[in-house]
Amino acid sequence: MSSEERPRIEPREGGPLVVKGLDDLRGEGGEALETKPVMALCRCGHSRNKPFCDGSHKEHGFKSEDDIPAAGPDRLIEYAGAEVTVTYNPRLCSHARECGRIAGNIFNPAEKPWVQPDKGSRAEVEAVISACPSGALALLGPEHLVPNRVRIVVEKDGPYRVLNVDIAAQTAAEGASAEKYVLCRCGLSGNKPFCDGSHSDKGWKSS
Repeated sequence: MSSEERPRIEPREGGPLVVKGLDDLRGEGGEALETKPVMALCRCGHSRNKPFCDGSHKEHGFKSEDDIPAAGPDRLIEYAGAEVTVTYNPRLCSHARECGRIAGNIFNPAEKPWVQPDKGSRAEVEAVISACPSGALALLGPEHLVPNRVRIVVEKDGPYRVLNVDIAAQTAAEGASAEKYVLCRCGLSGNKPFCDGSHSDKGWKSS
């Protein structure tokens, strides 16, 4: 798919995420949601018609500019193994915990370092990199191993998981992927329009 044909997201100042040309939008349970050529997705966290905008950002005085510090430092950390080196940027992490679910033997926050590539196979590492929705984890390069799908998935009590959709915004952080990223929908991120994990830190609920 050429860049001219790819769907596009345009974050509106003080307002929603306007999505154009998207055919695959998934709800919190993985169900397909009805799409339109142009859709407005809530990013203030207050819409009564989530994931769609209902104008609540006006009532709550939502600000799209970063008026709070972003969570996590913006730096690439390398975890070297004999066969593969994993990179991680804390600023990008949305706390989806796919890494621990898929390969807790390699990705374990209770250990130091929390990423130990030699405790599992390269295939396990690559499965985690592919599943990481934010692009916080990558192979040295960075290589993000982006799935070959074009979609937006609404995460339960979390951000929008975006695959292969262009966005009219600056890169989220060092080593970020332009093809795989997560967008804030709680209104609490200090790295808007991107998610910085604040929904998890502050216990935000989507309903």
